Amino acid sequence: MKVAVVGATGLVGTEMLKVLAERQFPLTELLPVASARSVGQLIEFQGRKYPVVSMDDAIAARPDIAIFSAGGSVSKEHAPRFAAVGTVVIDNSSAWRMDPTKKLIVPELNADTIGPDDKIIANPNCSTIQMVVALNDLHKRYRVSRIVVSTYQSVTGTGKKAVDQLLEERAGHTASNPAYPHPIDLNVLPHIDVFEPNGYTKEELKMVNETRKIMGDERIRVTATCVRVPTMGGHSEAINVEFAEEFDLAEVRDILARTAGVELVDDPSANKYPMPKDSHGRDAVLVGRLRRDETQPKTLNMWVVADNLRKGAATNAVQIAEYLVGKLAVKA
Repeated sequence: MKVAVVGATGLVGTEMLKVLAERQFPLTELLPVASARSVGQLIEFQGRKYPVVSMDDAIAARPDIAIFSAGGSVSKEHAPRFAAVGTVVIDNSSAWRMDPTKKLIVPELNADTIGPDDKIIANPNCSTIQMVVALNDLHKRYRVSRIVVSTYQSVTGTGKKAVDQLLEERAGHTASNPAYPHPIDLNVLPHIDVFEPNGYTKEELKMVNETRKIMGDERIRVTATCVRVPTMGGHSEAINVEFAEEFDLAEVRDILARTAGVELVDDPSANKYPMPKDSHGRDAVLVGRLRRDETQPKTLNMWVVADNLRKGAATNAVQIAEYLVGKLAVKA
C-alpha cells in the first residue's frame, strides 16, 4: 500500500501523518509531497525518515491513494494527474466538493456511496463535517427542515500564518505577517473566506450547500454565520435545528448517545458541556447544551464542538482511505 500525502508539511498534512500512524493505516510506502522549496526535507513517520518528494515524482510512483491538503488550485491541477495513473485521490480542499460528478463523503453518513470508479473523492469543510455528524441520525428520525448555525472557529482552520499572528499578538507584538485584516487576539472576526455578492462568505455558503449534498436532501434550509475566534484548535457551533416531526428530548439524547462519531457531553448542573480545549487531539464530535427552542415548535438548540484538524480534516480523510482499503479493496 503506497500512500502519498500532498501538503505533508502543513498543519493539516502534519495531522494526517499523525492520524495515519495512530490508526495503524496499512501503508508500506509513504510519499510526503510538498512545495518545491520543501523537497528533500525529511519527515518522520513511525520511526522512519522520509524525504519530501516533488509532485511529479509522486505521480510517477503511482501511489494507491493520495490524500491532498494543499489548497484548491493545487488540487484542481494535480488531482486529475494522480487519478489518470490509477491513484484514488481524497481531497481536503473545496475544489471538488460541489462537483456533481464527485462524492462528498463523511464516512459515518455516506461512505457506502463510494464506488470503484470514484477516483477523486472530496472531504467536506471542517464545520460542515461536525454539524452533519451530529444531525444525521436525528434527521433520519425527525427530518431536519431548517438549520440556523453560528460557528466559533479556531485560528488553526486558517493555517500556520494565523497561529503565528495570534501568538505574536498575545505576546504583545504587532503581527509581522498577519493572516487577517484585523487583530485576532482579544477579538472575534465575523469573516471567514471571501464575501460573496449576497453578503455571505464562501465559508457560510459551503455549510449550506455541502450539508444538503452530504445528507442527500435538497429540502433542508440552512443559514450560517461563520466567525473566527482566538482559540488554538477546535471549532464550536451553536445550532438551532427545526424538524418536520415533533421530537422527544429524552429520545434525542438517546439517539445522540448512540450516534457513530458523537460523544454526548450534556450535564450543565455539573458544568459539563463541550469546549474546544476538550476536543484537542480527539476524533469525537462533542454534543451538549441540548434544549428546546421555546419560541417555536419542533426546534432544538444544541452546541457542537470538534477538533477541526482531526475529524474536521485529517481523520475524516483517513477514515475514507480506510473504507477504500476495507470495502473496495483499492489495493488488490
